[in-house]
Amino acid sequence: MDDTSEFVAKLHDTQRKDKMNRQRQGRGDSSEKSGQKLPGKQHSTNK
Repeated sequence: MDDTSEFVAKLHDTQRKDKMNRQRQGRGDSSEKSGQKLPGKQHSTNK
């Protein structure tokens, strides 16, 4: 029983840290889904 409660506590701590890291890096949960990421320049047409 102690192992389960320790696992859950560690899991919640990890999830909290992951959420804080995503917010700190500017990538929130909704920003990836709403398409706010700028497209990369894969091919250049200026020749």
